[in-house]
Amino acid sequence: MNRAADVLGKAARDLADAAHYLCMLHGRRPGLTDLAANRTESPDAHNWLMTVSAGFEHERAYLARLTVAAGPVPATPGQAATDAAVLGQRQALEMLFRSDRRGCALGAALGLVLDWHAVRPLLDAVAKRFDVRVPPMILPDTISATELAERIADTPTIERAMLFGAAQILAQHRGLWNLLEARRAAREQL
Repeated sequence: MNRAADVLGKAARDLADAAHYLCMLHGRRPGLTDLAANRTESPDAHNWLMTVSAGFEHERAYLARLTVAAGPVPATPGQAATDAAVLGQRQALEMLFRSDRRGCALGAALGLVLDWHAVRPLLDAVAKRFDVRVPPMILPDTISATELAERIADTPTIERAMLFGAAQILAQHRGLWNLLEARRAAREQL
């Protein structure tokens, strides 16, 4: 195999890996933002979360199309441990988005929407690589998310809970990226 084909093959495996594990983390129903919508007391936040939930319904369908187009999960040493780790992340996120701490689930949803704006270009790269139509993203923009956060965080306690929720979703995503990088490195050793 020539060098260019080898590089393209590795890139395709890395993109497929990302699509599969993002789908494992965010492709299930009920969606994480659906869980958060059931936990909020603010009508303003509830309406925003319902809009987000509808948007993530489309994102889940997009993730499903990407994983089908990408084919099977790339063979990588430690596959069972990886699957267990990502399922553990999903359970941790479900607990976070079901939190009874006022503001925590909303903060996690805000963090997810903000971070998804950074994740989506990766998904679009996967789509282009595997010849999948790129649908428009219909999630709220980052400005509306920030404005909602400013309106809802009206006490220090709620603000701290929202910041905690947002920080936790970002930490879980960072953990996923680290795991995907470790998988890429393991495939390099084959």
